[in-house]
Amino acid sequence: MTVLELEDVNGYYGNSHVLFDLSLSVEENDIVTLLGRNGAGKSSTLRAITGTIPRREGLIEYRGTDIVGRSIDAISNMGVKLVPEDRRIFPTLTVHENLLIAHDACDDPRDVEEMYDIFPALDPHRRSAGRNLSGGEQQMLSVARALVQDPDLLLLDEPTEGLAPVIVENLREVLTDVVAQDVTVLLTEQNVSFALDLAERGYIIEKGANVWEGSIDELRKRDDLLDEYLSVSVSEAD
Repeated sequence: MTVLELEDVNGYYGNSHVLFDLSLSVEENDIVTLLGRNGAGKSSTLRAITGTIPRREGLIEYRGTDIVGRSIDAISNMGVKLVPEDRRIFPTLTVHENLLIAHDACDDPRDVEEMYDIFPALDPHRRSAGRNLSGGEQQMLSVARALVQDPDLLLLDEPTEGLAPVIVENLREVLTDVVAQDVTVLLTEQNVSFALDLAERGYIIEKGANVWEGSIDELRKRDDLLDEYLSVSVSEAD
């Protein structure tokens, strides 16, 4: 079943045209990745889905319902949760307080204690302020805040940025487990190896438009695409 469908979507920040007739689809329990250089339009695509781009045109359907024009809160309440690139945890609140706020904002949340099972590295920091966490711990907390709200579609914007390799590997395992719990994932990612290992299908975006779509197995064979749009080789992607 198709969870998310974008068809000929255009997005604008004021007079700046940032998305150009962009189309993509995400099937239930898929992990789909959006690839491209910095500034290609990947984050803008997620913002168009969540309603944070001021002006959108085209079709954006979530489980068959057109969500263009709906408020950010309405889209979130439908089950679409975004983990933003800048994490946006509450720096002066503790880890546990951050989770409780997300928990209490949801009509049908998951148990907060489940988050400590999923992210055991957060457990010793229950009483630590968010600003005192490492970058990896802050990213775990950001993902945990989204998961505690029991998302149907999880949007991840550059989840591995600035993370140590061991944390990246831990995040990969967590996201694999998340999909096994009936969560569909759409992520943007600069770490091509991470994205290709995790995802099943992918899109390459350049200057706000699709330039390629297909399976990850296909993409691994396309050294020309990896080099032209992502500046990596097949060996580096592996």
